[in-house]
Amino acid sequence: MGSLSFLLDFFDDRSINTHVLQFIQPMAIGFIAYSAFKVFKVAVHNPITRIITALATIVTFIAFKTPWVFPALILAAGIATNFSDKRIPQKEVPPKKVNWGNLIIFFSLFAIAGYLSERATQKNWSNRKAYNLFENSYRFGSLVFGGGDVLMPMMYEQYVVRPTTKRVQLTKRDVLKMDKDEFLTGSGIVRAIPGPVFSIAAFTGGMVLRSDNSTSEQLLGCLLGAAGIFLPSALLVLFFFPVWHNLKKYAVIYRSLEGINAAVVGIMAGATCYLLKDIILVQLWNRPVIGAIDMAVIVATFLLLQSSKVRAPFIVLGCIGIGWISLAWL
Repeated sequence: MGSLSFLLDFFDDRSINTHVLQFIQPMAIGFIAYSAFKVFKVAVHNPITRIITALATIVTFIAFKTPWVFPALILAAGIATNFSDKRIPQKEVPPKKVNWGNLIIFFSLFAIAGYLSERATQKNWSNRKAYNLFENSYRFGSLVFGGGDVLMPMMYEQYVVRPTTKRVQLTKRDVLKMDKDEFLTGSGIVRAIPGPVFSIAAFTGGMVLRSDNSTSEQLLGCLLGAAGIFLPSALLVLFFFPVWHNLKKYAVIYRSLEGINAAVVGIMAGATCYLLKDIILVQLWNRPVIGAIDMAVIVATFLLLQSSKVRAPFIVLGCIGIGWISLAWL
């Protein structure tokens, strides 16, 4: 995925036609829509989770440009499902001592990364974007519940939508940014590569730190993006599992997870709606034929994934094939 950021840069520098990849972008939306549907069947099973999912979908769609919407929804959902103890009652278990000291490293890194990122931006450090990238990646890896399909909307908001907001433009803040077509291309190509979807962080890291005169900065972006996204998982495995062994005795944790999983479904559904509005509707208005094909690709991707008979890499190859054919016909 890191090499893909160099490949797209190579194509851009030499004005090479990349339209062969154009239908990878709607395919990526189809993957997110299917993931929301798949998690919905598992996580949404009673009135409170249905309400949380519906509200999270609406709030995500309306407030997508607001960076705090994702953690706020997750936190609020975890609290909401604890107002009733009828579904998941607390069993009589001996109280267990929770050793919170194991999480000091995790939370300390979170705080330090945030402080250094903000400090680097305020003081205009020469390497400030590297600090910003690590903080973003570490934050994504820490807050994502539900895997890589929740990561995509967070990254899209951070790197594509946020730089276009009025607040950023008025303050002229030099934020990390990507073109939306390039982002969706990367989020589609990652489906064809073995390994976790989190590896897209290497691609986004390279893209946001690419420079006209420094290949080393782009390579650093690939490394920082990958390290930052996977580090929280490694720390949680090392330090959180002993704590979880005691925490899982308490029903409040399971109630919170019930709400969080429902919110994750809403976030993915809201993000799907936002992407359809942001990309497909614009395409339908400007280029109706291409827009109609995009919609067909989204629906076909969803149906193929639902059938469980076609593997993701073959769907990616199929979309590349459609793009190649379209070069001659459209």
